[in-house]
Amino acid sequence: MFSNSFLQLNTIFISIMIEAIPFIVIGVFISAIIQMFVTDSLVARVIPKNRVGSVVFGTCMGSLFPACECGIVPITERLVKKQVPLHAAIAFMLAGPIINPVVLFATYIAFGSSWQMVFYRAGLAIAVSIAVGLLVSYLFPENQLREFVDKKIEHYHHNHDHQEMNAIKNFTLLDKFKGTMDHAIDEFFSVGKYLVFGAFIAAAMQTFIKQSTLLSFGGTQFTAILVMMVLAFIMSLCSEADAFVASSFRSTFPPAPLTAFLVFGAMVDIKNLVMMLSTFKKKFVAGLITLIFLCVFAGALLI
Repeated sequence: MFSNSFLQLNTIFISIMIEAIPFIVIGVFISAIIQMFVTDSLVARVIPKNRVGSVVFGTCMGSLFPACECGIVPITERLVKKQVPLHAAIAFMLAGPIINPVVLFATYIAFGSSWQMVFYRAGLAIAVSIAVGLLVSYLFPENQLREFVDKKIEHYHHNHDHQEMNAIKNFTLLDKFKGTMDHAIDEFFSVGKYLVFGAFIAAAMQTFIKQSTLLSFGGTQFTAILVMMVLAFIMSLCSEADAFVASSFRSTFPPAPLTAFLVFGAMVDIKNLVMMLSTFKKKFVAGLITLIFLCVFAGALLI
């Protein structure tokens, strides 16, 4: 019995890693490109100055990046370091893994070439991203990156980043390419250890918490939405693949719980929770997850 459980845990762990690593690579390369080619002054010119405009801009920007929730956290961290407002970066982080063309096309195919779930998923994701982004702007106005907790560390990183940006201005294209590779490699190993840890926890929870037990609680619309959100968190699927799993529950649940599964799981799962805790202050992460949970649940009830 124990050997079977260990084998199942090992299989799930490896499948999660294989599924996530390509998107981690994409994420760290985008993060490195932002570091080497995007200046603070460019960001200041592009980002709208008002609160609502910057949140909507961040949400829409998510459609341009083919990154899943595994690789979106390092990109978000880099954007915040580039002086993108926290609320705009969070809106981008929540919308990016869902409203990019790759994920929406996968959802369309998974649900039998039907646009209904594509519209439900994209619509709820956009609504939640904007709502949470605006709430973050009021509740967490200060910088929430972990490295800024200590004032001495903040001062060091500010000076270090400033010196690095001054050096980058004098780089040739070849220098910037080498710098991009160096940053991507460093960030991959930095993020990778959190991916391994998160994937192991997700595999253990999938092994020892049976889906049938959770599904038995989904007798009403209210509980069905809760069950599917919990299941999405535990399964920790990449957003490019979760629609195919969700479609297998069509005979069990109506569209609302399925939409909650597709949106909440792509915004918060075990893998990216561990990465968020390594990037942001713990209190901020707790508040952010609470806001996401409430907004997704309320939105699903309206479907």
